[in-house]
Amino acid sequence: MKITRENTDELNAVLNVKIEKTDYEEKVENVLKDYRKKANIKGFRPGMVPIGLVRKMYGKAIKVDEINKCVTENIQKYLTDEKIEILGDPLPKINEHDNFDFDVQDEFDFSFELGLAPSIELGISKKDEVNLYTITIDDKMKNDYISNYTRRYGELRKAETTEDKDILKGKIEAVDNNGNLIADGPANDFSSLAVDVIKDEEIKKSFIGLKENESIDFDIKKAFPNDNEIAGLLKKKKEEVEGIEGNFRFTVNEITRFHPAEIGKELFDRIYGEGIVNSEEEFSTKIEGEITASLNTESDFKLMQDIKKLTIEKTDFKLPEDFLKRWLLKVNENTTAEQIDKEFDSFRNDLKWQLIKNKVAKENEIKITEEELQKESENITRIQFRQYGLFYATDEQIANYAKETLKKEEDAKRIADKILDDKVIGTLKDVIKIEDKSITAEEFNKLFE
Repeated sequence: MKITRENTDELNAVLNVKIEKTDYEEKVENVLKDYRKKANIKGFRPGMVPIGLVRKMYGKAIKVDEINKCVTENIQKYLTDEKIEILGDPLPKINEHDNFDFDVQDEFDFSFELGLAPSIELGISKKDEVNLYTITIDDKMKNDYISNYTRRYGELRKAETTEDKDILKGKIEAVDNNGNLIADGPANDFSSLAVDVIKDEEIKKSFIGLKENESIDFDIKKAFPNDNEIAGLLKKKKEEVEGIEGNFRFTVNEITRFHPAEIGKELFDRIYGEGIVNSEEEFSTKIEGEITASLNTESDFKLMQDIKKLTIEKTDFKLPEDFLKRWLLKVNENTTAEQIDKEFDSFRNDLKWQLIKNKVAKENEIKITEEELQKESENITRIQFRQYGLFYATDEQIANYAKETLKKEEDAKRIADKILDDKVIGTLKDVIKIEDKSITAEEFNKLFE
């Protein structure tokens, strides 16, 4: 097999591949013999089918398949041996390969377009500055954090008289303008109704002060203009309640009210495990630590974004954009050229960062160890557990869950990419100037607008 390369320009090339019969003939014959052993053809015992019949039935398809394999393998070997870095995959020249007659031809000439990876020189230095924002903790943050805990560990209790945040359970029935029940009208014996979701303020006020077994008539459409809410109240499908209006009677069966958990030892034990936090002072310190960790994560994320953006903007290099658009169109079968054009700016920036990241990692010999993968997977697991309120999961439980996560190829790749991102950003921090800046949460949020 003969492979030659012609550079169109600095970023594009054409790979010409000439394949002869001797390059694939032996492989084709071996596959045909294997087919002969396994072929189950009526009238012949297994393994006794004439090779000529097997060749007639499968020969062309096997020939095409083995030629394609041979071309693909040798192109990959050529690119590796010649140390040619490409973007995307080699693209067959349009329509050129459709003219082959595999029944007659033994020699074939293939041509492939290549998008060449550009040479890159980092354009950042100590002259470039990025802010590391330190978000100040205020009383509102602390109160909101504590409120989230007290609500998360709160409970519903029965109440005697309704208030504006209560949930009512009872019977709902259609009534006419005179207050008489409509025998065949919509009704439900076990409906739940949250007072604070009633849209009409006058109707909402009329629900306050009710006791068990008391009833109230109300205009259902005024109270709940949305058909989905009416369907939920009547326990019906949305299409079944279209056009329903008029008065309904709700008879209270049970009143429940949400009570946030009280701040104290019982709450502390439920959140952190028994004996970890023993006073409100310790609780306050713990809360500040959690808020600080959360804010630091947000600050680090913003810093990473800004360093990426600065590095991409300052590192000037071009890409084989026309080739990349054709390649994207080929590998994304359900995507149009218009969609590719619309989303190409985002793709370009992602690709530029990937190339920069790979360069920095290679030049600085950045590696990822199994221990680092396990540790990062455990960190991610802890965050997930906290989100579900599992604050006192043991180290062993977290480690086992993290190991299971890494067995999934997609998750393992995502975690490895994050570690590489973090390491590369850590390297770039030493190249530029990082300026510490205190900022309020409101000011920080505006940075993302």
